[in-house]
Amino acid sequence: MRISGITIPENKRLEIGLTAVYGVGRPRARATLALLGIDSGARPKDLSQKEEGALREAVEKNKVEGELKRFISANIRRLKDIKAYRGGRHAKRLPARGQGTKTNSRTVRGNVRKTMTSGKRKLEKT
Repeated sequence: MRISGITIPENKRLEIGLTAVYGVGRPRARATLALLGIDSGARPKDLSQKEEGALREAVEKNKVEGELKRFISANIRRLKDIKAYRGGRHAKRLPARGQGTKTNSRTVRGNVRKTMTSGKRKLEKT
């Protein structure tokens, strides 16, 4: 079963398998399945063609995959263009939502260590 160009894993429950699509998390997957009256514990291989088509249509009705990624990148580009504070933080690859950077934000900044001895490797005793 494919939705928005993503293959849904056949052996996982639908509630979990739908999260493979960018923009569909557990809450949206649960809500979509409840709306269509499909059991969230069912497997994709157990669905009929009619249920599969209805599920595909319901998921693609929302912004998912490429459309959602373009929407998010356009919002970030807009913030940079109007020279907003958050846009500058995005441009510098720093946290944009008020977090401190002295000790945390390793994932955004890279594993940069600022003290003299913190980056040194311990010598092995031979």
